[in-house]
Amino acid sequence: MPRSIAEQVADRLAYVESLYHRLVLIVAPSASGKTAALQEIARQTKARLVNVNLEVSQRLLDYTGRQRALQVSHVLQEAVGAEASLVLLDNTEILFDVTLEQDPLRLLRGLSRNRTVVAAWNGTVERDHVVYAQPGHPEYGRYTAGDLMLVCPEAPT
Repeated sequence: MPRSIAEQVADRLAYVESLYHRLVLIVAPSASGKTAALQEIARQTKARLVNVNLEVSQRLLDYTGRQRALQVSHVLQEAVGAEASLVLLDNTEILFDVTLEQDPLRLLRGLSRNRTVVAAWNGTVERDHVVYAQPGHPEYGRYTAGDLMLVCPEAPT
């Protein structure tokens, strides 16, 4: 019987505590159970579950387009909060918005320097890369997995 996404993440949480970037990515396509897994982890650990699209977009409303690109990192830090030792990030698609001119993986790694971060990543793993969107899509990105801690649940049948 395959282990649940929440169980796979729990296994990795203890290990990432010793890493420079304490980041766990749940990499899977939409509707594959990432949100339910993050909700389960939140219940088990009492960690805060942040809807990144909602929190970041609300905080960026008062900025101009150029200011938004400059403020994303700060706004994301603010949305997460300084006191959290573990934070769960869902609905991270806004980080890939081309108008914000960001490297989403760099943003997530930056967040995970001072806390453990478990983030949903809508995409796939191809060899030694994590991929977001399809080639030709404006938000398409292919990032070296390197030292990333990945949870890649099997697609539902």
